[in-house]
Amino acid sequence: MNSSFEIPIGQRQLFLDDAGITEVRNLTRTFHQPQKRGAVVRSSKPQQKIQTQTTPVWDPEEKLFKFWVTGTDDSYRTSLDGLHWTAGPKQTNGVSMAVRDPNDPNPKYRYKAVIGNHGFSVSSDGIHWTKLDIPAIPSSDESNFSYNPKESLFIHTVKRNGPYGRAVAIATSRDFNTWNDYGVVFHTDTEDQDIGRRVIEARLANPNLRQTEYNTPEHYSIQIYNMGVFLYEGIFIGMPTVFHHTGKVPKDWSSFDEMNLSPNILGLVREHGDYTGFHHVQLVCSRDLKNWIRLGERKPFIDTSPLGGGAYDTQTIRGPSSPLERGDELWFYYMGCRQYAFITSGGNPNYKDYVPDAGAVCLAVLRRDGFISLDAGEQQGTLLTKSFKVSGEELFLNLDAEDGELNVEVLSVDGIPLATSTNIHGNHTVIQIQWKEGKMAELLGQEVYLLINLRQTKLYSYWLG
Repeated sequence: MNSSFEIPIGQRQLFLDDAGITEVRNLTRTFHQPQKRGAVVRSSKPQQKIQTQTTPVWDPEEKLFKFWVTGTDDSYRTSLDGLHWTAGPKQTNGVSMAVRDPNDPNPKYRYKAVIGNHGFSVSSDGIHWTKLDIPAIPSSDESNFSYNPKESLFIHTVKRNGPYGRAVAIATSRDFNTWNDYGVVFHTDTEDQDIGRRVIEARLANPNLRQTEYNTPEHYSIQIYNMGVFLYEGIFIGMPTVFHHTGKVPKDWSSFDEMNLSPNILGLVREHGDYTGFHHVQLVCSRDLKNWIRLGERKPFIDTSPLGGGAYDTQTIRGPSSPLERGDELWFYYMGCRQYAFITSGGNPNYKDYVPDAGAVCLAVLRRDGFISLDAGEQQGTLLTKSFKVSGEELFLNLDAEDGELNVEVLSVDGIPLATSTNIHGNHTVIQIQWKEGKMAELLGQEVYLLINLRQTKLYSYWLG
C-alpha cells in the first residue's frame, strides 16, 4: 500500500487532489457550483460600480460584520447578518482590502489592510487607519487579500504580466511585516486559449447572454484578471477570474469629450484605447502556492448570469477573495457588473444601452467543503486513503447518502480490519461515525488506512476529532 500522510485533528480532508488517496474504485469526482443569492451591497450613486477585494469579517466585540469595498464613496459597511449592509463612518486613509487579526496582542493592530502599491495599514477599529513603513508588493491595478487566523497566514495576490498577458503573483506573511513574494505563479496556457475561444464563440451564439461591446477575433485572448487565494483545511484554493478578451476599442471616440472623464483617464484612453470582454471564475488548488491544479475541467465555478432575471453579473465578474464560513455554508462575495467597464460601454457611440446602477457585490453560497465530491452510483464504490497515524478518538464525515448508504472500515497497514462502522444514511454536513466492531479510540497512535464503501452517495470530506 501507499505511504502515510498526516491528518491533523479537526482538519477536514477534501478530495480536490490526490494527496491523501491511495485508490478509488467506481467513484466519480463531481465539481459543484455555489448557488447565487443575488446582490447584497449596492452603491447609492448609479455611476459607481462596487468591487470587493476581500471578505467580510465578524467583530465579536461589536457583534457585527465589517466589510470594505472599493469603487464607491461608502467604502466601509457593517451588517448584523451578512446580507443587509449599511454605510459606516467615513474611513481615514480609506482602505478596500482589510482583515481582522485576533492573534495580534496589540489591539491597535487588530485590523490589517493592503493598500495596493501604497503598502500596508493597521487599525484598532477598521475605520481609523495608520500606514506602516513596509515596502509594498508591486502590483498592477488588481489585488486580493485573505487571512487564515488558525495558521496566522496573510495571502496577498496581485496582477502582473505573464506569458499570455494578465497573470497572478502571490506574496505571503506570518507577521504582516516580512513578506515572501513568490512572483508570478499562475497564468493561462495554450489550452486556456483554445477553450476560451470556444467559450467566446458559444457566448456569441447565445441570445440569452449579454454580448460584449466589441467582437474582433484578431484580438481574442484569455488572461487571468485577478485571483483570490485562501488556505482552507490545509489546502490552498484559488478562484481565478478568467478574462475572455473579445475586442479592442477604437482610440478615436469623439464622444469621450461628452463623458466628463478626468484628463488623466481621457488621455490614457485616447493614447492606448481600451479592451472589452467578459469573465467567469474558475477553481484551482495547490499545496505550495507554486504548483496549481485546475479543477472542474476548467469549467466556471461562478459564471455570468443570463439576461432577463435582473442580475448584475451578466458580463463582468471579479472573483471572491475567500469564503465567509457561516455554519454549514461557505458564503462567497464577488463583484458583478452588467457591462464590461464605464468607458467601454458609456463612451462607445455605437453602443447606446449604457445601464446606470450597473454593478454590485453579489453573494453565492456553497455547502461546507462542497467544492468537489466523490460520488458513487448504483454500483458500490470504494475510497482507500493513504495510511495515517490516528490522532483523534472519533471519525466524522460530510456526505449526502439520502438515497444510498456508506460504511467505513479501519484497516491495519497489513490490510487487517480493525474497526467497522454501522451503515450511514441521510444528508449530513457533520455526522459522527458509530462503530459496530472495534473503535477508533482504541487505535490512537497506530498507523491505519480508511476504506470507505459508498453507494448512491456523495462524499465531501472526513476528519478526526
